[in-house]
Amino acid sequence: QVQLVESGGGLVQAGGSLRLSCAASGRAFSTYDMGWFRQAPGKEREFVAGIKWNGGSTDYADSVKGRFTISRDNARNTVYLQMNSLKLEDTAIYYCASAYRPRQSYPPVGQSEYAYWGQGTQVTVSS
Repeated sequence: QVQLVESGGGLVQAGGSLRLSCAASGRAFSTYDMGWFRQAPGKEREFVAGIKWNGGSTDYADSVKGRFTISRDNARNTVYLQMNSLKLEDTAIYYCASAYRPRQSYPPVGQSEYAYWGQGTQVTVSS
């Protein structure tokens, strides 16, 4: 059974930083691309960042480029999202996800390309 457990969310002031973690189990973590998505109140869930199975490439939504960094530690079965210069509009529930297919050439950005999801962690940015 595949499990993804996010942690690290919380309340932070605008301009601050948070680091999210997602611990994976039940699957060969190192062979699957991983992604972070978020869903703000009243909005649809959206892609935030993705990382290739071997860490060789990453992709980001335009809204977070230059502020967020996705990384992974395959020895620890964990993917991270370092979030800097946080803005009010970054407030959302953040989800990590594991891709359907192993060893893809580029991390997918579509939600339908991810098979497993965590329960989410709340990030609230205050003024």
